[in-house]
Amino acid sequence: MKLIEKRVVLHFPGFEPLDGLAHRARYERSARQSAAVWNYSVEIGVPEAGSDPISFMVTTAARAAGEATPGAEPGPSGWQTKSRIHLVDHDGFVRRLRGGNTLSQIIAGFRSCAQIMLEGGVRGYFRHAWRFGLFFLFPFLLTALAIALTVQIALMPYSLGFSLWHMLWSGPLALCFFAFVFLPFSERFHTLHLFADWGMAVALGRMDRAEFNDWLEERATAVRQAFTEEADEYVISSHSMGSSVAAHVIGVLLEREPEIFRGKRVVFATLGSAILQCALLSSASLLRARVGLIARCPEIFWLDVQCLTDSINFYKVPVVAVSGHADAPPAKILLIRVKQMLTSEHYRKIRKDQLRVHRQYVLGPDLKAPFDFTLMTSGPMPASVFASQEQNKLPA
Repeated sequence: MKLIEKRVVLHFPGFEPLDGLAHRARYERSARQSAAVWNYSVEIGVPEAGSDPISFMVTTAARAAGEATPGAEPGPSGWQTKSRIHLVDHDGFVRRLRGGNTLSQIIAGFRSCAQIMLEGGVRGYFRHAWRFGLFFLFPFLLTALAIALTVQIALMPYSLGFSLWHMLWSGPLALCFFAFVFLPFSERFHTLHLFADWGMAVALGRMDRAEFNDWLEERATAVRQAFTEEADEYVISSHSMGSSVAAHVIGVLLEREPEIFRGKRVVFATLGSAILQCALLSSASLLRARVGLIARCPEIFWLDVQCLTDSINFYKVPVVAVSGHADAPPAKILLIRVKQMLTSEHYRKIRKDQLRVHRQYVLGPDLKAPFDFTLMTSGPMPASVFASQEQNKLPA
């Protein structure tokens, strides 16, 4: 197997309030964890001046003699890999969707909920991945219950047969309950952030917001340059909501230039993918068509990384077929377990936090495991080796 000496990576992060610099800092932390676990060296470069999206170099190599991590097994020798990472974040839209006062965010969230229900999204979620359906319903049911309790508190004098003048104290009490009890409690579950997430899901499905559409076209133009650089391998990785963004952007490139990847080795890696979060909406015909373009591109190897203990992905669901392309080559599904990547103590701390479990795809490991985000995007082995759980992730 020929080792990778030079790689180009386009990474599309998930729906998080982090800009490109913050995602780069996370990548560096994760890479250093991975290097300590697998016993190799890593060097993270500074962001390139004026790069858009933010780009930086990552150099991984076998540790020289005497550089082994204390207590670690000797690492492999004789290899070095340089990877140029382009971080295609969508922080601007995250901030825009999280903008406005609390009331406007709640109204926008329930509007997105209604749109998804009317477009058959919820029916599709429960049909293909019932846990994802529960993930969808949770923030809306929680907020609806809080609103009902708030109204009950406000109407308490009437319920008890008191004069309506008593609402002069029950009304403010109800508002205090909602603002100072429910909202801080709901932040433990990132409720308003999830409301915004569903707003973006609707936008990426319907493609009816000019600012989103123009941004996707602009990102496609911006990342086109990355494929002019000579490399042994091109990895397009995406996490969660970023997978829908990636599908649109790569789909735009294929629409413009059907032969853009000719002669290139390309891996499209979707991690905890939420493509079907958007693609199951009845209006998402353009997204589904772009999924088909990617699946049918002969130069692209699609690796769909899924996890049983992550409720925010479509576990064991064939994304290409469900998107309406049963006749196209399917994505290769890799099933991973978060508990294999972390120590038992670390896993116990995070296992009840579903959003934290969902982020583990792109975070550093405590232990050697069949999947490692840093090695897939910066290691010496071709990214396609991660399709096999048995394959070693470093050269012998």
